[in-house]
Amino acid sequence: MAENYLFTSESVTEGHPDKLADQISDAVLDALLKQDPKARVALETLLTRGLAVVAGELTTSAYVEIADVVRATINEVGYTKTEYGFEGDTTGVMLAIQKQSGDINQGVDRSSLEEQGAGDQGMMFGFACDETDQLMPLPITVAHALTRKYSEVRKAKPELGLRPDGKSQVTVAYVDGMPDHIDTIVMAAQHDDTPGLLAGIKDLVIDEIVKPVLGAFPQLVKGNIKYYVNPTGKFVTGGPQADTGVTGRKIIVDTYGGYARHGGGAFSGKDPSKVDRSAAYAARYLAKNVVKAGLAKKCEIQVAYAIGEPKPVSIYVDSFGTGKIPDNQISARLQDPSIIDLRPGLLIQRLDLLNPARVCYRETAKNGHFGNPAFPWEATDLAAALAG
Repeated sequence: MAENYLFTSESVTEGHPDKLADQISDAVLDALLKQDPKARVALETLLTRGLAVVAGELTTSAYVEIADVVRATINEVGYTKTEYGFEGDTTGVMLAIQKQSGDINQGVDRSSLEEQGAGDQGMMFGFACDETDQLMPLPITVAHALTRKYSEVRKAKPELGLRPDGKSQVTVAYVDGMPDHIDTIVMAAQHDDTPGLLAGIKDLVIDEIVKPVLGAFPQLVKGNIKYYVNPTGKFVTGGPQADTGVTGRKIIVDTYGGYARHGGGAFSGKDPSKVDRSAAYAARYLAKNVVKAGLAKKCEIQVAYAIGEPKPVSIYVDSFGTGKIPDNQISARLQDPSIIDLRPGLLIQRLDLLNPARVCYRETAKNGHFGNPAFPWEATDLAAALAG
């Protein structure tokens, strides 16, 4: 039976309040890990008008002036004017931080990487498919490209009057289960309150942002795409002035745009001993290599852990009927220790998750944690071994 349907994914710009909160949490994490790779970090950020609150658990030998990192991150994203209602240099910073529980720590820190336990229980999902060169679903790939372009244009052409906050949403029409064309694009673009800009904002966004992005996807431009740009009519007040931002509230934007399942755990602000982060990265790594190896056109992998235990309690593979071999055989190959070992300490080592020269966590908090070839978990070096 033909599979004809519409599927929609969204992305948000780096100036969206939730994404800014993610970047702050990860910027603090980067600063801590640079001094102390053994730091245990679980920090959340809340942003509202004129205030940033950083709270959570932290055990480290490092010293970081967290308030300075917070304000620098806010400024770098582009909140540098008091008229935005939120501005880095004048933002108040409140800290509510305590040590990580010793009950957790005794199950994580061990004498060897092989015995390091998971920092929490939980299940994590990874996904890959052959819809794009990045082996990511197409809707989220285009949505991220739009928000990435938005930030580039805003910074390169300040005279256009675009402000940091924004969103994209992309609806793709699938025919026979494969992407056929883009049906609808929705863009929210925060802008200055200047005469003439409001009337021309739709044309500005389409010409400066949407059309250049769609130029990279010519096969998807068929017929008339429906465009909605600032459909309420005005978007001057935005950012933390208009909407409280909180770390971990954009987990679907961070992953696969709703195209695949999610275990529920957020990533930002957590050091990689937390399997919410490291195992989700590992699951994506495995799924991408399965597809790259030609074992399936689409693959979702679930990995689950018990707190304090090094070995996963379960590994599940679903190729959605696209596998060239049965899913249980793919799963068996993924559990072959000669190919990869899924114990947390060894995963962290393999994916270089404590090497600041390879992984800048703040960069993961913009435009998704997956699909960027600069991230080590996007490598496909397991494909040949998995293909057999």
